Amino acid sequence: MSQRLDTLTGSLLQAARKAGADSADAMAVRGTAVSVDVRAGALEQAEREESTDIGLRVFVGQRVAVVSASNTSAATVLEMAERAVAMAREAPEDAFAGLADPDQLSTSWDLDALELFDPAPEPDPAVLQEDAARAEAAGLAVKGVSQVQSASAVYDERSVHLEASNGFSGGYRRTGRALSCVAIAGIGTGMERDYDGDSRIFQADLRTAEEIGRNAGERALARLDACKPPTGSYPVLFDERVSSTLIGHLLGAINGSSVTRGASFLRSAMGEDVLPAGMSLIEDPHRPRTAGSRPFDGEGLPTNQRVIVEDGILQGWTLDLSTARQLGLSSTGNAARGTGSGPSPTNWNVALTQGSASRADLIRDMGTGLLVTSMIGSTINPNTGDYSRGAAGLWVENGEVTHAVNECTIAGNLRDMLRNLVPANDARTHLSRVVPSLLVPGMTLAGS
Repeated sequence: MSQRLDTLTGSLLQAARKAGADSADAMAVRGTAVSVDVRAGALEQAEREESTDIGLRVFVGQRVAVVSASNTSAATVLEMAERAVAMAREAPEDAFAGLADPDQLSTSWDLDALELFDPAPEPDPAVLQEDAARAEAAGLAVKGVSQVQSASAVYDERSVHLEASNGFSGGYRRTGRALSCVAIAGIGTGMERDYDGDSRIFQADLRTAEEIGRNAGERALARLDACKPPTGSYPVLFDERVSSTLIGHLLGAINGSSVTRGASFLRSAMGEDVLPAGMSLIEDPHRPRTAGSRPFDGEGLPTNQRVIVEDGILQGWTLDLSTARQLGLSSTGNAARGTGSGPSPTNWNVALTQGSASRADLIRDMGTGLLVTSMIGSTINPNTGDYSRGAAGLWVENGEVTHAVNECTIAGNLRDMLRNLVPANDARTHLSRVVPSLLVPGMTLAGS
């Protein structure tokens, strides 16, 4: 019988105390993952992985060390604790290191309300293969699609338990179900590739294989006969598939790790406008059936809904205990961690205010410019916000899509780009980042 995760974390803490740690916390994660790939109507690859990982973080005074292992034997647990304490004694002092105070800890949460775990039985590999085969067939059925590069179906289940010497103990289970398809259109040097996919906590919420395969094929077709756009200054519409990257840059700039290092173009922007008036960015780690939901953070603190940007004005940083102490503030309950690493600030579910216009409306009103559907590479200066990325997508002329474009670079400054965003109303609300298509009225394009 598998060891209980709370038993493992308890054993790690007990071993840490015996080894001489002043305080410690421990994490145990047990997971199962099944993936099936189909190609040309036949099974190409099937994998199943089961693992249990354990991690221990110890404090000796203001010195800290983290160790991890995938062996859960009693001998390994003892060796981990002894090694961690020895490492901590040699580590430099960190004035901001330490566990949460007991009165900061989360003491109750409602896992049923979060709906992180699908009680349906684990799907048989044959079911996963059938889903992938249906997605592939739908992609191939699109006229002009020459082949499907891959069609994959995945199921995973994970259990997590966190325990600390300050009295915190908590855990939860999570499931995931994903389906994807990558289609190729055209022949020879004129081939183009695109994809579609879906990932959900509950199998019942997953989009159909037919829709995913068909979308992948149609998107690949739309990229055929691409050419470079003209060089100049044009409006750029970031499709909903890629628009969340812009908000990701904002979130990175307000992350406590960036702010404390001074490596953020928003390091002096607290209380200033970072988005257009009327636009807000809300974090909600308690949204049901959503990948970014958490009952508590990686340091045992409660997670709560908070306003990151309100009416365009920046309201707060994203902090764990260490970065909060450096800034003289309180943690926002945003610590994330793994078994082999200590906590660091990260965002949970975020939602950007959507607009009233549709994506088609923005295309019509933008006149002549670029609709970006994919990006590669990046040159982004975190200190200044200077932004440059390779892009591909569709060219818009007089408010209508005319042809595919590729091999171009889009450039601007993130501070200016974010403050001038025009949102559409097409965000997918089940995603962890609910961000609609976003129009930037003016960017520099380098093409032909």
